[in-house]
Amino acid sequence: MGSALTTIGLPVALGIIMLGLGLSLTLADFARVLKQPKAVIIALLCQLVLLPTLCFGLVLLFQLPPVLAVGMMMLAASPGGTTANLYSHLFRGDIALNISLTAVNSVIAVVTLPIITNLAIAYFQPFDDQLGLQWSKALEVFAIVLLPVALGMLIRRVWPRFAAGMDRPVRIASVVILVVVIAGAVASNWALLVENFTRLALITVLFCLISLAIGFLVPRLLRVGRRQSIATSFEIGIHNATLAIVIAQSVLGSVELSLPAAVYGVLMFFIAFGFGFLIRERVARAT
Repeated sequence: MGSALTTIGLPVALGIIMLGLGLSLTLADFARVLKQPKAVIIALLCQLVLLPTLCFGLVLLFQLPPVLAVGMMMLAASPGGTTANLYSHLFRGDIALNISLTAVNSVIAVVTLPIITNLAIAYFQPFDDQLGLQWSKALEVFAIVLLPVALGMLIRRVWPRFAAGMDRPVRIASVVILVVVIAGAVASNWALLVENFTRLALITVLFCLISLAIGFLVPRLLRVGRRQSIATSFEIGIHNATLAIVIAQSVLGSVELSLPAAVYGVLMFFIAFGFGFLIRERVARAT
């Protein structure tokens, strides 16, 4: 089990991040999905079906140990992170679509993440004495993901001025707390992380690149607009590694299980940034 910094600090950091997401959401963001059903359906099918399938293939190809294999599958099942909105803004994606997808994905993940995690645990059997995410633990996932979002949305609806004023401070606070907590987690598990970094670096880089490419190319092939395809690329390609780490360490009690998400969380920023320039140039040439 991780230290108090990770078992308490990480859930708190994630809760603040999800609260910040809620402060930026309204019911209209969910309703907006109906206005772009094609882009949303394609993105969700890629996120919920295609990516876990491809991740499973990568895990078998790389012959990862069972606990790391389950960690990769948990990462694949995690919804898009709020960082996707920032990257989409930087590279001229459809921000409204990003926000809607993040909102819908966060709700759906409450069901799909425990299911995919349990299937992976049943297949790879990394624990001798643990069957997976039981009902009580699935409720913890619900509490971690949705309750802070719902609270943020409620605050925005009841006190819109307060929510608008708190949006930036909450974002800054979440980043600061997250950096401090992750730095502490890395320091306390440095030997374990170094031992597995080489083994996980290539598969996490490939998974990130594949996720980003699928998120952009599949919608384009199905005639979704360029700005919408940029948005889906980052939404599908940037997974909420923090959520995977919190569930691994705080809910399932395994630091090893969180290693794929930890390695991915570091490398993803650079890969997504480079990919953003690549598709921006591609879009510029096409116009």
